[in-house]
Amino acid sequence: MVFLNCASQNYLDPATAERLVNEEQFTFMAQKANPTNYDVISMANSMPGYGSSRMLNLDYGYTLTLKNKEMTVTLPYFGRAYSANVYDTDKQSFRFTSKNYTVQKSTTSKGNHLLRIKPNDISHIRLINIEIYKNGKAFVSVDANDRQPISYDGYIMRNEESKK
Repeated sequence: MVFLNCASQNYLDPATAERLVNEEQFTFMAQKANPTNYDVISMANSMPGYGSSRMLNLDYGYTLTLKNKEMTVTLPYFGRAYSANVYDTDKQSFRFTSKNYTVQKSTTSKGNHLLRIKPNDISHIRLINIEIYKNGKAFVSVDANDRQPISYDGYIMRNEESKK
């Protein structure tokens, strides 16, 4: 019974999730990172108290935000980079803002929303895929030119209103 409740957790009602996706005005909150590099997975599994899983639990605050034709990404990266960015700390993780990007929307056979985002003004990011389920749960994968792919599990929510 406990597992059933966890699997059916609703982050948003389906109508709100639909509206946020159609308006392209939402924040993805990452809860887990799914690295593809086996060295990272082995290292994480060797830590005391950490279960054998490919997923790394993340602290609150790692986001991808679409708001007013601007995409802001603040996501950690775990994996192999093909070029060293020792002095450019912005390129060690995914931390960037894009104002020039294209979005292709589609729907899966199960009714989930798929967004394929291609930033045109960020040279090292090839493609960001976002799959949003009816309950607000979301899956994001980032394909970069200079490192191995990584994906994130989380949920979408309304953008926070800025206080003036």
